Amino acid sequence: MSRETDAAGRVVAIRGAVVDIAFTQDSLPPINDALEIRDTGRRAVLVEVQAHLDSRRVRAIALQATNGLRRGAEVFHPGGPVTAPVGDAVLGRLLDVTGTVGDKAGPLPADTPRRPIHAPPPPLRAQNGTSEIFHTGIKVIDLLAPLAQGGKAAMFGGAGVGKTVLVMELIHAMVARYEGISVFSGVGERSREGHEMLADMTDAGVLDRTVLVYGQMNEPPGARWRVPMTALAIAEHFRDAEHRNVLLLMDNVFRFVQAGSEVSGLLGRMASRVGYQPTLATEVAELQERIAATGSAAITAIEAVYVPADDFTDPAVTTIASHVDSTVVLSRAMAADGMYPAVDPIASSSILLDPLIMGEDHVTVANQVRRAIEHYRELQDVISLLGMEELGREDRHIVERARRLQRFLTQPFAVTEAFTGLPGRSVALEDTIAGCKAILAGEADDWDESSLYMVGNLDEARAKEEAARKAQDAA
Repeated sequence: MSRETDAAGRVVAIRGAVVDIAFTQDSLPPINDALEIRDTGRRAVLVEVQAHLDSRRVRAIALQATNGLRRGAEVFHPGGPVTAPVGDAVLGRLLDVTGTVGDKAGPLPADTPRRPIHAPPPPLRAQNGTSEIFHTGIKVIDLLAPLAQGGKAAMFGGAGVGKTVLVMELIHAMVARYEGISVFSGVGERSREGHEMLADMTDAGVLDRTVLVYGQMNEPPGARWRVPMTALAIAEHFRDAEHRNVLLLMDNVFRFVQAGSEVSGLLGRMASRVGYQPTLATEVAELQERIAATGSAAITAIEAVYVPADDFTDPAVTTIASHVDSTVVLSRAMAADGMYPAVDPIASSSILLDPLIMGEDHVTVANQVRRAIEHYRELQDVISLLGMEELGREDRHIVERARRLQRFLTQPFAVTEAFTGLPGRSVALEDTIAGCKAILAGEADDWDESSLYMVGNLDEARAKEEAARKAQDAA
């Protein structure tokens, strides 16, 4: 940021993260512009203009801690909104909302280009449709909740259900398959999680094509509120200037909404439904509508969303859900049963699961898999009380095949190889469909269920079954 030589104004009031600034001239900086507060003996504090109080005063929200700041401190207007460093220099680095590095690899080069974090979404005429599929190599997602290039997918789930592992595997898939860039935005994350992610990505060999942007839990709400915008600015540079595919991962979008609610309260705005900010829909739309495919490259977003009290009617959840193309619901019950990835095949869905996009065969198999697993769940109480023997022949066949389908839809991940000892598997969509079709047709009815657990395609399961039988015969 360029700096003006003379102070444009002075701090007149400080209330936590809210700072009121009086200017000497009637010309006030626009909303969303950045201001620098320089106080004697401390580093500059970056704030963002949020309201014009009168012809001389503005109200700003701090993006950095205001501890020790005093009234009368000089304020400078560099011109324009907050900017983020972009380009190849930020690959493999950990940044905060203002682009300051948070790792131990030294400062960024002085000539690193910068880009404003606020930008309009690409015009409709420049956007491509979302019919091109983003193949993840993860069976349950590719079959039941396919993702689109340039589309948005939301992962709804709590802590401990394998969300971070799934995020890292998607990064691995993007880098390996598309030669693309990954941008991870940690919104309200713990610093421990950031350093763990940094270490895990280094070990997995994907860090050199990944950017980590964090707004930690202990930072002011303004920093947590704007950190997704910083990540978006970096992603947009790779898409628009370098024409490279970008995978944008955000954890957790709900914390972005929470931070916006805190900012709204600090600015004195009246709360709306369930205590959320009145501008909730606008804020989410400003974030989500910038994620799109344009020309020869796309930003594909995978967003983790916390569901408060498992209430899917919560305004924040419904607002976020209205923007996404694919919904991936992580199930705690499935995680407890060891079914990883713990993606609920019934609750997960995608608008792309259409015969005109995915083909008749894919949609038919996906619907048959869903029906079988749903029927099994309906009968689970009966099975628990009376046992499988009380089921009719047809119901027993459906239940046995549903259990085998559930196990077939698990798979080992490349990023968990060090913990499980199982090499990761990336499965082609055709192999997933063929495997599910064979199980539904009864080809695996006499197989042991464990032969289908944590495998890639059906050929691998078949080989596992044959090896188990040979070992049994030899014994």
